[in-house]
Amino acid sequence: MKGVLFLCVANSARSQIAEGIARSLAPAETKIWSAGSRPTNVRPEAIAVLKEIGIDISGHRAKTVAQIPAAEVDTVITLCGEEECPVFLGKATRLHWSLPDPAAVSGAEAERLSAFRQVRDELRRRIDDFFAQPLSSR
Repeated sequence: MKGVLFLCVANSARSQIAEGIARSLAPAETKIWSAGSRPTNVRPEAIAVLKEIGIDISGHRAKTVAQIPAAEVDTVITLCGEEECPVFLGKATRLHWSLPDPAAVSGAEAERLSAFRQVRDELRRRIDDFFAQPLSSR
């Protein structure tokens, strides 16, 4: 596997969390990226919930799909829930993991962080399973 790209719309929450977790779990030779179709800013809640598990994404920036080296990507995982997912035009295996957008949760900080933690924990489970599978069954 050359590289894995996580895609969502804003590249502010789900895909950033996925990138951080995947970088901590992926084999050393695998490159990991995240991007969005309409990137904004990395959400502070995403940074906070990853920090809780020892992963630092405070230096991450939101990126467009055009900023990713398409020739190095062989797996694309879209993370959109209700919204329309971005398109990646390169040659790659495509997976879709529908997850709710924690950035859409409003309310008190505790409620927002809880939504981010739920997405973080689900992504950690899925990414751990993904890298544990033999290449032929991904």
